[in-house]
Amino acid sequence: MPLPEFSGALGIKRAAHLLRRATFGATKQQIDAFAALTPAQAITSLFRQSLPDPALPIDPKTGQVWVLSPVTDANSDDLDSFLRKWIIGQMISAGVPSGISLAYSAREKMVHFLHTHFTTIMSKVSNSRSIYYQNQLFRTFALDALNGNPDINFKNLTVKVSVDNAMLRVLDGNLNVKGSENENYARELLELYTIGRGLEGTLPPTTEQGDYGVYKEDDVKAAAKVLSGWDVDEDFANLDPDTNLPRGKVKGSPTNASSHDNTVKQFSVHFGNATVQPDPTLLSGGNPTEKSALDEIRQWIDLIYSSPQTAKNICWKIYRFFVYAPHTPEESIAIDGAIITEMANTFKAGGYKLQPVIENLLRSQHFYEATSGTVTDDNFGGIIKSPLDLIIPTLRFFDITVPDIVSSTTEFYDATGEIESQVTTQAMKFYEPSDIAGYESYFQFPIYHRWWITPNTLANRYNFIRTLITSMEQGMFKVNVYDFVKNNIPNAIAADARLLTMELAKYLLPVTDNLTFDDAADDTSGLTAKRLNYFKERFLQTFDEAYWTTRWNANEPDLRDQLEYLFNSMLQSPEYQLA
Repeated sequence: MPLPEFSGALGIKRAAHLLRRATFGATKQQIDAFAALTPAQAITSLFRQSLPDPALPIDPKTGQVWVLSPVTDANSDDLDSFLRKWIIGQMISAGVPSGISLAYSAREKMVHFLHTHFTTIMSKVSNSRSIYYQNQLFRTFALDALNGNPDINFKNLTVKVSVDNAMLRVLDGNLNVKGSENENYARELLELYTIGRGLEGTLPPTTEQGDYGVYKEDDVKAAAKVLSGWDVDEDFANLDPDTNLPRGKVKGSPTNASSHDNTVKQFSVHFGNATVQPDPTLLSGGNPTEKSALDEIRQWIDLIYSSPQTAKNICWKIYRFFVYAPHTPEESIAIDGAIITEMANTFKAGGYKLQPVIENLLRSQHFYEATSGTVTDDNFGGIIKSPLDLIIPTLRFFDITVPDIVSSTTEFYDATGEIESQVTTQAMKFYEPSDIAGYESYFQFPIYHRWWITPNTLANRYNFIRTLITSMEQGMFKVNVYDFVKNNIPNAIAADARLLTMELAKYLLPVTDNLTFDDAADDTSGLTAKRLNYFKERFLQTFDEAYWTTRWNANEPDLRDQLEYLFNSMLQSPEYQLA
């Protein structure tokens, strides 16, 4: 059954928590608006709106769209770079009307989740059009509950990805031919994308060579035969009838898939000793066809999803991305029994649609730490922000926008290029993970998101904030913190150093219950009084609180400098690295 849901008004803390996890950030006004909503209302607002497709990426050299037609010598040399910047532009909702910007951002967070699951390495694919169409494929399936077609679901997305041009290239599916099978994609399909290897941290020792507990090495070999005979379609002319997006093609011809293994494929006891075999009605003169080869892939995916471990493994991916990544076997076991099992049941009962599972999770008492039980609630501030989740939400909170790609192409790429540069300095090579399993923070037990923090990356995170906030620093993105406070904080709060410090903490930091400056009364406070006093002292420097009130009410000219001390201390803090 679905996870029990929280039904009260969110309030600021829970609204900010939801918007940190489900989107790429929100303004103070948007957090305030969501604070008055229930989780059900908030999730409807985020995930149940009709949204436009993104404006197509434009080559600044030609001023024209390049992804829909063959690339020529007239195009820019580094279209991969422009496509990465275009994807970042979608994450920050560039050019999107404010009324739908949060819903647009939520969709792009789902698209990014799918990218972290079905990982792509852009330099290996070496074709920006392939990456663009894969990104569109993820966008088509991201909000699958809005699509009345029951076949738009995660299981069928797995079928589509198996013959996606980018995936065929990155995992050598185009080199997989009968008699000389390449097992790369078959192996990763099982280990990374579907059934997994079991609960991380609790894997039992291998009892039989080549037996991984949920599948065998022989299953990989048989799967490679199922997947054989496909090639990259560099003309992008072979369209999937369900999505109208390009996919790979069979080697040979649609009526004679000459490189596909047409034998019966036998699978192990882990799959009930089932077989995958050609459908005679889809063959042509006994030869495999594109339709028969694709049907075999569907049979194989059906077999994989018949294992209960598949739904659980995918739900674990969802949970680690949106909620928390446990670092000990004990935590994993507790969450698996109390949360993941119920998520997997919802996933299967809903026809493997992704959206309902995520929506139920983001409405749940567990997500908002509003339940009691064996699972320790540690969800507020329980994830270290990725570079994308640090940079883009910071810009969005201060209402810093990126120009529209159509009307201001050069400025759009300048701005998104600066974001990508900052992401890179913080150890995320966007669309260039070092491992085909993806970015380490999403899969590497037991470190997970702690991988983002090293002395060097933390210094670069703080440098990003300092450049953004400090008026004396040079940078593309700048915040006038005096204007921000004047326009967003009630005057009575802004004039009081303690109230202003607490007010900003509520929006900027994840754990802010019962804030107090009194060391003797902070037992139930999300922040210790020592930390709150530290922020206040950095703000006031050598002045007392009354002097700040006098200065604010007198509207003295150098108030921005003093406010910069406060914002820099809060945003260059360990607490701000947490989501």
